[in-house]
Amino acid sequence: MASRLSAHAFLALVTIVAFVLYLRFIEKRSLFYPEKEIAGKPDDLGMPYTDVNVRSSDGTTLNGWLIVGPAAKYTVLFAHGNAGNISHRIEKLKFFSKLGCNVFIFDYRGYGRSQGRPSEKGFYLDIAAAYEYLISRGIAPENIIGYGESLGGAVIIDGAVKKRMAALIIDSSFTSAKDMIKFLYPFLPHWVFASRFDSVQKIKTIGIPKLIIHSSNDEIVPFRLGRKLYDEAATPKEFLEIRGAHNSNFFESEDILREKITDFITRIPANQEPN
Repeated sequence: MASRLSAHAFLALVTIVAFVLYLRFIEKRSLFYPEKEIAGKPDDLGMPYTDVNVRSSDGTTLNGWLIVGPAAKYTVLFAHGNAGNISHRIEKLKFFSKLGCNVFIFDYRGYGRSQGRPSEKGFYLDIAAAYEYLISRGIAPENIIGYGESLGGAVIIDGAVKKRMAALIIDSSFTSAKDMIKFLYPFLPHWVFASRFDSVQKIKTIGIPKLIIHSSNDEIVPFRLGRKLYDEAATPKEFLEIRGAHNSNFFESEDILREKITDFITRIPANQEPN
């Protein structure tokens, strides 16, 4: 009898472990969609650039592009979303370049020509390395604007908690991985997933100006999560509601975004307390 119970207990344990491993597999497939092939380069749109390799603190080599404009005051540190790679953001690089900003975009580990495998912990090391690269080039913290799209919003928020920046622009992002998992997989227990991306707690501690952007008809990241991120953020903060699908709203609402982001940048205080 005892041996039969032990066998049942062992089988139950194996089943639970297998289920958790399966959920971790789903988690990685849901959060990270890296592509290795580079589909284009900034000079395809007439932007001269420097190809940059940066080493993260754990030794992982990251690849990125630096676009420098004439007499630009601000440099945008660009944290992209969870799919593709830097080559799929060239139009957005052009957008910020036309606003008169330098732009530095990099691929997280496992994306594009960067080494390694994607992970939440690794992404946080990567944004820190990208930031330190800008500092090493003599770019002052008060001239760095963090921009993060979708998952990149969580990455740049973590960066702004740990590093000094002038301002943050968060585009189509979410409150936490837990909230996204509840939305995507309401039938699964969120506690078994490893990723946290707990932006909603971190953003409460960031005192620099923040512009949070979200589409009211975003079909991937619910509007309510973007709004909650804004509601929980420390002041100063602004919210811009736009229209369009998750992966196209930036271009569908480009005119209003250009006007709002230009205005937001011009109002960044020259001298402010470190975040």
